[in-house]
Amino acid sequence: MTTESGTTLSHKRPTGLRTRAAAWAGAIGAALLLSACGDGGNDPLLRKTHLGDIRGAVDIASATYSWKGIPYAKAPVGALRWQPPQEPEAWATPRTTTAFANACAQYGRIYGPGSNNKHDETIATTLNQAVGSEDCLYLNVWRPASNESNLPVIVFLHGGSNVSGYTADPMYDGAALARTANAIVVTPNFRLGILGFMNLPQLKTGDASTDSGNFTMLDSIKALQFVRTNSSSFGGNPDNVTVVGQSAGAINVWALQTSPLMTAANPKLFHRVMPLSGGISLATNLPAGSLPTLNPASVYLAQGNALLQNLVIGDGLATDTASANTYIASRTHAQIADYVRSKSPSQLFTTLLTRLAALGLAGSGPIPDGAVVASDPIGAINAGNYVKVPVLAGNTRDEGKLFPSFLPLVGGTGNARLVTDAQLFTNHFSYNPNAAAQTTVEQWIAPTYLPVSAPTTGFTARAESLNRIFFLNSRDNVLNALKTKQENVWYYRFDWDKQPAPWNDIYGAVHVVDLPFIFGNFGPSLFSNVWFSTANRPGRVELSNAMMQTISSFARNGDPNHAALGASWAPWPRTMVFDASLGAKSIRAE
Repeated sequence: MTTESGTTLSHKRPTGLRTRAAAWAGAIGAALLLSACGDGGNDPLLRKTHLGDIRGAVDIASATYSWKGIPYAKAPVGALRWQPPQEPEAWATPRTTTAFANACAQYGRIYGPGSNNKHDETIATTLNQAVGSEDCLYLNVWRPASNESNLPVIVFLHGGSNVSGYTADPMYDGAALARTANAIVVTPNFRLGILGFMNLPQLKTGDASTDSGNFTMLDSIKALQFVRTNSSSFGGNPDNVTVVGQSAGAINVWALQTSPLMTAANPKLFHRVMPLSGGISLATNLPAGSLPTLNPASVYLAQGNALLQNLVIGDGLATDTASANTYIASRTHAQIADYVRSKSPSQLFTTLLTRLAALGLAGSGPIPDGAVVASDPIGAINAGNYVKVPVLAGNTRDEGKLFPSFLPLVGGTGNARLVTDAQLFTNHFSYNPNAAAQTTVEQWIAPTYLPVSAPTTGFTARAESLNRIFFLNSRDNVLNALKTKQENVWYYRFDWDKQPAPWNDIYGAVHVVDLPFIFGNFGPSLFSNVWFSTANRPGRVELSNAMMQTISSFARNGDPNHAALGASWAPWPRTMVFDASLGAKSIRAE
């Protein structure tokens, strides 16, 4: 995998960095040689967990160790589907943990995976089809190839609207971040979509955790419990855990911070939070016309009931909603639970996409049940019922440009994007960012949104209006609530938009553009071939290093300030702006 942080091996590496890399390689090789010879040296790749020993891999290029595909819960299959995660079986002999585990079951989207659990051409051919597996509750660990202990631990929860995403996405490789931040990096998989969030009366047992329907959140808590128990074995400090999440992952981080389970937890499972491009507000918390980042439990109850009704109709057991309800009422809760658990992920996703989507019931996210997820997270913060830890939040400047189908909500006419998902993926997969432009903005953006820079009606202006009602209103709501309770709340805006034309207009500082900078990974990914050129490499690499150092400072000290910023970062409502020219970082305080 290509990484382009300043200390990654490449043929362009300055002499000093080549020397450092050679020293790292020699040290790592010596350590492994001692182990192989049985000469009394400790094997740095063999680590103990409470479940058994695991053996990982070394990456000479990044000077890191990694352990991939570590189980933290049993496979949630059969009777364990729609149950809280269960402790996995222990093992007696060392387990090889050098390959990513399955992505969690989901329907295919351009954000992957395809049919091979990786970023490849099959993504274009598996859109809206079931991919992944229900046997997916595994996590990955990276650390610097050193003997240092007591390192901060960074746990990252991926985005994907809580319906897609996978830790094997190359963009989430934790090696560069672990090395640059000098930290332990952990990426857990967790259940997605209707397999992760399900509010169906027939599945309820009287247990508050089970009945919450928040299986994704329970998976995340289970992963954090694994981190708490085992991080010291990897050289991490279990009392210094930072939970980072982006987009849906950020929503989940906010849900964890305000969770009654986490508020009551002793000891704490996390000690800083970094939610990026996500909020946790109900419509009742926001100005009129806003798009909430949290739906009430009643929405998910309607989804669960509609799913069951349509499955029954699809199986010919009823002809319409009324007769489906009659059939459902004639069965016991146990019989209905067995019935829905007998359905394959493909059957569930097909019903979701062909039936529930038309009803506006295809989404997923935390269910505010009051036990696992606060019934009103903003109200919980206002009442002081949350995990009071340092907060570093962020947004990209042009979040709304990733959601062109939403622009009619802010006065636009139709979907602003002209191409299909399959066309987009195929174009991006083979695009050459260093050649002359191979497309025009007119081939991508609908005429009613052109020119993109037109006041009010242009694509950029409409996307900014969407950004306000979708992202920024929720941002203001949660950060202002926190600010009344604690001072240590910081915020950044990410402005980098130096893509080759026309992608600078089509995307700019779009939702997710900050992720490659945070992880120090500029390829391969969905957007790498249209965003990252040779021309913009110097500036983005310098900016990426500054961002990873920011995460390091925040994870280590609970404060994002550090010398490489070149500016003093005051708490919210002040903002640190991360940007770069083609040749250098450009960071400023506002």
